[in-house]
Amino acid sequence: MSHPPIELLAAYFTLSGDVYPFGPTEISPFSFQHRVEAAARAGWKGIGLVYADAYATVDKIGFKEMRRILEANGIEHVELEILVDWYRTGERRRASDTARHLLLDAAEALHARAVKIGPGIGEDTADIPLMVDAFGALSRDAAARGTQVMLEIMPFSNVRTIETGRAIVEGANQSNAGLLLDIWHLARGGVDFAEIATIKPGFIKGIELDDADRYPIEPLWMDTIHKRRLPGDGVLDVGRFIEAVQATGYQGPWGVEILSEVERKLPLEDMATRAYQATMRHFDTTAHPKAA
Repeated sequence: MSHPPIELLAAYFTLSGDVYPFGPTEISPFSFQHRVEAAARAGWKGIGLVYADAYATVDKIGFKEMRRILEANGIEHVELEILVDWYRTGERRRASDTARHLLLDAAEALHARAVKIGPGIGEDTADIPLMVDAFGALSRDAAARGTQVMLEIMPFSNVRTIETGRAIVEGANQSNAGLLLDIWHLARGGVDFAEIATIKPGFIKGIELDDADRYPIEPLWMDTIHKRRLPGDGVLDVGRFIEAVQATGYQGPWGVEILSEVERKLPLEDMATRAYQATMRHFDTTAHPKAA
């Protein structure tokens, strides 16, 4: 099977510097322009933005200037994150709807390819009919703004298996909606990469690559936000994961999400170059995947 040219997208925390999810702040100490320029010089074709950082940048320079910077540096793919509580009721849903509106505003203004959707973190079970209906409505809202939505599978959530994720996105059955598959979440959740083949064509909307140590620290949430490694620096079978995704006919960019207490403290240009080069080396060796 022939594959499209490989284009890599640096997920937000790969280039954000010394910040992490739900930390004291998620706003990068590096300017948007400097992150985009560093990404472009390293070879990236896409970047990610979190809600707080995107609007901190909007307050300084506005969407129009952000688009100019992206286009001037050849950054073709933008992803935004992360929307949670989209299927709830009450105050949490009201807060989610506010974030939803602003994320979709940003997606439209920045011509974003997708918005990342979070499952119910810390919940054991998924109300599938409820989530199907809510995800369908969310997908239609996103379509009206010209973007996609991608639901991320996470081992510490109510969407921890491909089976559950498929039930939601296939039940909603919207052309702009599907799953986000992160190798870390699947591997730490004990999901066999062979199950990727069960996902119907078109329902994979995003991919994220990274690596991990053999033994996670506890709680697992701390492992995911502090201990990820560059692809090839851990024990995950990155080559097998890539091959399983390619076999589905996936055509989009390949995200790289590095949440590392070591990498995030490096100079910006080093973060950008190290993550890009480590990932691209793996595409050159997928015919001979590394044993886990």
